[in-house]
Parts: sequence; C-alpha cells; structure tokens
Amino acid sequence: MRYEGPIYRPPSEADSLLVQATVGCPHNKCSFCMTYKKGPPFRVRPVAEIVQDLTEARQELGPWVRTLFFPAGDSLAMPTDDLAAICAEAHKLFANLERVTVYAGMKSILKHGPEGLRRLRAAGLTRLHVGLESGHDPTLLRVKKGVTSGQQIQAGRMALEAGLELSLYVMLGLAGPDDSLAHAQATAKVINAINQAGELTLRLRTLLPKINTLLLHQINKGRFALCTPQETIAEAGAIIAALTGHLSLHSDHYTNHLNLAGHIPQDRERLLQDIQAARCLPRSAFRADFVGTQ
Repeated sequence: MRYEGPIYRPPSEADSLLVQATVGCPHNKCSFCMTYKKGPPFRVRPVAEIVQDLTEARQELGPWVRTLFFPAGDSLAMPTDDLAAICAEAHKLFANLERVTVYAGMKSILKHGPEGLRRLRAAGLTRLHVGLESGHDPTLLRVKKGVTSGQQIQAGRMALEAGLELSLYVMLGLAGPDDSLAHAQATAKVINAINQAGELTLRLRTLLPKINTLLLHQINKGRFALCTPQETIAEAGAIIAALTGHLSLHSDHYTNHLNLAGHIPQDRERLLQDIQAARCLPRSAFRADFVGTQ
C-alpha cells in the first residue's frame, strides 16, 4: 500500500484501516495549521490506485475490517463519482464494514450539493469529520478559514439531511482572550442552527500554536495572545450552556486542559459543574503552554 505526506487522522479513527484517497489539503491556508504547509500539494489519487490499495488490504486483513478512513486533509474534495466508487468498492471487499469516514471541508460539502451527498451516502460513506473551529465570522476571517458562518450552517445542515453522520471540531481559544465570549456565543449559534437538521457530534480542541504557522508568527510578534487554561475552560462552558437540541460531546485530544464528555442536554449540568470546579484550580494544575511540532 502507498502513502504520501503526513499520516493524519482523527483520534476516533485510531482503529480504522487507513487507505489514502487524496494527498494534502485543497485549502491549506488556515493560520493555525502546519500539517501540509510544506507539502505535498493537494491532488486526488486515481481511483484505480485506491482500489489496488483496498484490494491489497483485503488480501492482508481478510474481510474483518469494520471501519475505514480515507485520508488526507479533505477527501470529500474528490469528484462525487470517484469518492462514490471507492466507497462502494470498499463495501464489496469488506463484508463487515460498518463505517467509512473522511475529513471534509464545508466548501467541499457545498460543492457536492444535496444530490451528490445522497449519492455518497448510498455508496457507503457514513461519517464526515469537519473542522468548524469557530462560528465567529471575524475569527474565521482572521485565521483564513475560507468560509463564513452562513456557509457552515448551510453545509452542515445539508450533510445531516443527506443522512451522513457529522463530527464538528471546535477550537477553544482560537479568538484569543478579547473575543473569547463572542467566539463561544457565535459558535454555539452555528452548532444549534446545524443541529436542527439532525443529531451531531461535537468535539472540542484547544488552540496549540504549531511551528511553521502564521499564528505562531503573530504570537511571537505580540499580535495575538493565547487564552489561559481557565479562559479556554470558561469558553467551553459558554458554548455548552448555549447549546440546544441533542448532541454528543467529546474532548478526546491532548491539547485540552479538561476532559469533557457527555450528552446534551442530559449531562449539561454535570459538565458545567466540572468546568466551574476546574476554573478554580491554579495554573500549575494544567498542562504547560508549548509549541506543537506535529
């Protein structure tokens, strides 16, 4: 099997078979992300090559694979026909396959449109991992996310209405201390608007500056300040307090200062109590600030 570029997948796909569908990221402009800044450039792998890798995996692993993830940074950017073909082929090869997953950008969701997304779901694609990061338009613009909150709502609802599972990633601290509350409130508003189309999963991350990024340059020049652990935890609380509807919440990542997991609305009060208790802890109770290298 072949692979080009860094291997990057969600923690929840740790036990999944990884078969590369695309290389790099089609956007690759986010100020906080280092993953593909030095390449390789984005391209879609030929369907025939992907099928060869799937066939080789079937020969090595047998039919017992239950979950499959197609890297890299936004494999939903593939043409609808190509992605549908490899999803269908995967289900033919692995009779026990329960889940097929990709990273997806909001603009890629919109590009496929409702009909394309329904075709992908029918072909066996089940889950999209999407970096929402923020629903706060000034923050989205500053970090060069390349999407507006309105587009996020449209795309998220479209994915859910097509029957796809949706995991949204929110980055705590992305707006800095001054806009922390506005970032939290706007982000919750976007999540709530998307969640009207079906139940989703929310995954929290905490901003960690990375090498070779514009964001780190801005921090070093004094143009951006990191939130304290207490401020990022308070931001999580503001989001959780404002959420409506039903969703599952996870914070399964090493960047976070506090592990928060449960279901909204039934676990909301417990989560807010945990947050309030953590805000009273000293700085030494949390991980140190550091610059990430991967």
